[in-house]
Amino acid sequence: MHMRRQELQQILMGLFLAVLVVASENDTNVRTKKKRRNKIPDEQRLMTKLLRHYDTAGRPVYNASDTVTVKFGLTLTLIADMDEVNQVLTTNVWLEQEWVDERLKWDPQDYNGLRVLRVPCNKIWLPDIVLYNSADDFTNGYMQSKAMVDNNGTVFWPPPAKFRSSCKIDITYFPFDDQLCKMKFGSWTYDGFQVDVTNRSAKVDLSNYVYSGEWELLEISVVRNEVKYACCDEPYPDVTFTIIIRRRTLYYLFNIIFPCLWLTVLSLLGFWLPPDSGEKITLGITVLLAFSVFMLLIAESMPATSEFVPLIGIYLTTTMAMTSLSIVLTVFVLQLHHVGPHERPVPEWVKFIMFKIVARLLFMRKAIKKAEYGREAKRDEMCLATFGEHHLDIKDTNCNGRLSPLQLSHDRRDRERGSVAFDKISKHLRVLVAKQTYEDNFQEIVDEWRLVAHIMDRFLFWLFFISGFVSSIVILVIRPMYKPTGGTYANT
Repeated sequence: MHMRRQELQQILMGLFLAVLVVASENDTNVRTKKKRRNKIPDEQRLMTKLLRHYDTAGRPVYNASDTVTVKFGLTLTLIADMDEVNQVLTTNVWLEQEWVDERLKWDPQDYNGLRVLRVPCNKIWLPDIVLYNSADDFTNGYMQSKAMVDNNGTVFWPPPAKFRSSCKIDITYFPFDDQLCKMKFGSWTYDGFQVDVTNRSAKVDLSNYVYSGEWELLEISVVRNEVKYACCDEPYPDVTFTIIIRRRTLYYLFNIIFPCLWLTVLSLLGFWLPPDSGEKITLGITVLLAFSVFMLLIAESMPATSEFVPLIGIYLTTTMAMTSLSIVLTVFVLQLHHVGPHERPVPEWVKFIMFKIVARLLFMRKAIKKAEYGREAKRDEMCLATFGEHHLDIKDTNCNGRLSPLQLSHDRRDRERGSVAFDKISKHLRVLVAKQTYEDNFQEIVDEWRLVAHIMDRFLFWLFFISGFVSSIVILVIRPMYKPTGGTYANT
């Protein structure tokens, strides 16, 4: 019995110790959980402490006479669009704003070496810096990105933004133009004694810039300005970024300028078309309509302003005027070519100018000699066909409708012999010669007018060719060479 009692006591003692161990372990776990629940992260404790009595409406200085200096800069990432019609430049940038907030300071040793804290931007004071020449309606602000706060109170806020700024477009040298656009940033409500805006760096960061296929970035500069208005003695500072860009011309060369040059060549080819083809006027009018279509396409992409006239507009207008004049002169050439039987012969002064002067300048003397030789050969041929080479010699007739004295003597001898048959034949021959002479004279007049029209066609071709070539070189090559450069824009 005594042994059983001892064993029972040992069992009870073991159970009691086991219960104590389990109870102690549970108590330790509960205490550990309570400690974990009561421990707050360093960033949360710091943010709670800094923002406990923070008011975002007041400037971040304890002394109201102190000035908050805001260092402002930007990183240009993309020139998204240049709207020439509305005169708006669209850019993607990363803003850089830095200032000192005296209410956001702490000792890093109290927070396990925490030196930089990311704070939501809507919980701290932010400078009201806006783009003065914005083309938007100001309903959308910057991206609500977090601000980086240093332990000494320095706040750095870099929100990305997309700006649409108004820019006066100078299209004088389009499509070889350079554009100068400015972006003016400043505080909207604070004067320079309360918030002083200054540039953060002397240059703009372009390390993340994505090059545009339409515009080439020539230069971007930053300048700080101060403006005093008549109403107030306080200065109002601003930071102005000047962007100078140049249009890439390859697209316009292949889509506008080269087609215009081809149309100019087509308008010149109208002078080479034969007048009998009936397509000279049709070709000129077709080219004129094509130029009108190009003019409308260019007008749609240009601002509706009367201050500037683009080079391409001047070129198209000049070419259209030349094409219209060529149509008028083509009508005149066709009138010369299709001369009817009621027209008079070519005046002598016209023959002198066209055959002696213009033809010599155009190296067309061979064509005139060929025409004269053709007329003489035709006369000789008609004389042979009329009189017969076995009965009369060509030298015995002057081929003008009258018989030579030798032939008249033969006629008198024949009449003296009383040959009635010969008289009838002689009479018929005179009628035939007179009719043929009239037709030859008429055809000679027509041929001379056609030769005049041919020479006029060649003269107008070279005249318009030289005019078109000179106008193209002057307007599209020489004039853009003397346009203001980027440095000139920057100095103005």
